[in-house]
Amino acid sequence: MKKILSGFLSAVLLCAANVSWAATSEGREGLLALGSAAPDFKLEDVTTGETVSRDDFAGKKAFLVMFICRHCPFVQRVKEGLAALAKDYSGKDIAIVAISANDPKGYADDSPESLKEMAEEEDFIFPVLFDDTQDVAKAYTAVVTPDIFLFDGDRKLVYRGQFDGARPGNDVPVTGEDLRAAIDSLLEGKPVSKDQKHAVGCSIKWKPGNEPPYFR
Repeated sequence: MKKILSGFLSAVLLCAANVSWAATSEGREGLLALGSAAPDFKLEDVTTGETVSRDDFAGKKAFLVMFICRHCPFVQRVKEGLAALAKDYSGKDIAIVAISANDPKGYADDSPESLKEMAEEEDFIFPVLFDDTQDVAKAYTAVVTPDIFLFDGDRKLVYRGQFDGARPGNDVPVTGEDLRAAIDSLLEGKPVSKDQKHAVGCSIKWKPGNEPPYFR
């Protein structure tokens, strides 16, 4: 309960600040470009304790990797939408995973135990993985939470951008329309539009001295 209240109070305070401090992937150099291959990973699922890898989802027409956490108000704003999207596309030719790379020493709400609570509370049907070394986040050049990467059947990046326009403090409905449009195009065999809005959210909380060059 304390963790839930902590996350809620953080969201309230940051909304009050009009989230003018928000980070974005826009304008950064060295980020994973469209057409790039999906980096491999082997990470532990916070709910099951099982190791999950990229190749566990071989053969899927679409592969969605979402960098999220628990404490971030931007994730809190869209978390129900993430759960709904996964359920709406359940049974379709897409695999979905979420990864949290935040340093739990500074952000206890982003510890594996707390992430497990969130996954269970929100009824996430996708694996939530913990990137303890932050190496996977670096490989994907993740910048913020949520940061979203959609790959095609050849594991080439076709979409990197926002979930939708919902932000803490605004009244935009959480629909996931930007991501859904990209997924639908991919599943229908159509080109994914390259007119993509950059992700906006809380910055990845790197361990001291572990910040990647593209983040500085």
